[in-house]
Amino acid sequence: MITLYGQTYALDDPLVLAALGGAALLLLLFIILIVTLRAASRSARMTEPLGYHLSQLGNRVEALSAGQERLTGGLHHVSEAQAASQTKVLQLMEQRLAEVSRGMSESLQGTATRTARSLGELQQRLETIDKAQSNIEKLSGDVLSLQDILSNKQTRGAFGEIQLNDIVRKAMPPDAFTMQATLSNGRRADCLIHLPNPPGPIVIDSKFPLEAYEALRRAENQSQLIEAQRMLRIAVRAHIKAISERYILDGETADGALMFLPSEAVYAELHANFPELVREGFNAKVWIVSPTTCMATLNTMRAVLKDARMREQAGAIRATLRQLHRDVELVVERVSKLDTHFNQARSDLEGITTAAERAGKRAAKLDNFDFEELEGPAEPLTLASAARVRDTA
Repeated sequence: MITLYGQTYALDDPLVLAALGGAALLLLLFIILIVTLRAASRSARMTEPLGYHLSQLGNRVEALSAGQERLTGGLHHVSEAQAASQTKVLQLMEQRLAEVSRGMSESLQGTATRTARSLGELQQRLETIDKAQSNIEKLSGDVLSLQDILSNKQTRGAFGEIQLNDIVRKAMPPDAFTMQATLSNGRRADCLIHLPNPPGPIVIDSKFPLEAYEALRRAENQSQLIEAQRMLRIAVRAHIKAISERYILDGETADGALMFLPSEAVYAELHANFPELVREGFNAKVWIVSPTTCMATLNTMRAVLKDARMREQAGAIRATLRQLHRDVELVVERVSKLDTHFNQARSDLEGITTAAERAGKRAAKLDNFDFEELEGPAEPLTLASAARVRDTA
């Protein structure tokens, strides 16, 4: 129940219910109004920055529009500049292409010329190579022939003798040596150098231990090397012994001899790896020489031979010098006498010249009829009168 202004109303009364509903509705409307006003107030506060942002956005749109216009103008200018630049680039490229084409043409012409020249030179070199090839083939045949010669002991000995003969003939005078000389013991030496005493005639014998040396060069292991070295020692010692016993004779030859090795390689091998063999040769007075050292030794012998011959001819040279000195003295005496005759002849010529001048003067006076100046009859012109005229002049 509800009491209002002294009247009581039931809650289930339709009027009460309608009034309560109307009041509730009014209250709801009031609440909605309040809420709406607050929302409007908040909306107004929120729309203020939105308007500001909209204004800023408008300004930016205007700026973007102006920038777009400027960009359009710039793009147009860039397009024009790009077109001009492309035109210039095309022109430069055309010029460059023309220069490159001209340069390539000249280069190709020069290359063709150089190529033709190179081909000509190549042809000449090929011809030279062909000639060298033929020479090499010929040399190969000669080498094979040399190998054939060296493979035989007799022909190898002849090869060494020929080489020794050539060296000796180049280094010594013809009367200073004898090839294939026979000694008093019946042995024939390859070469005998006629040196004076001392030391006396000295023998040079050619030896060539080729088999042992080749075995030494072909050795592939230690056992083969040792065997080849043994063979070389045996061969060289046998040669040293043979030369010492056959070609060193008391009272007939020098107390030493030379063993000629016609190979520098064998000589170098002995001195490098077999010095004991060289010492054994020294002890046996057998000196081992190669083509080079043999030439040097022979030049020394030639100097010794020349000095000995000079000493032998010293007396004859002194006698010849005395005769030469006497001849020089006679020449000096004769030159002195000849100088005296020349002085006398010069004096006579001077007198004759003076007399001729005086005669010329007298002839000139006669030609002018100047007789009063004549001193008298002229005497005959003689050497004595000419001398007097010279003295009075």
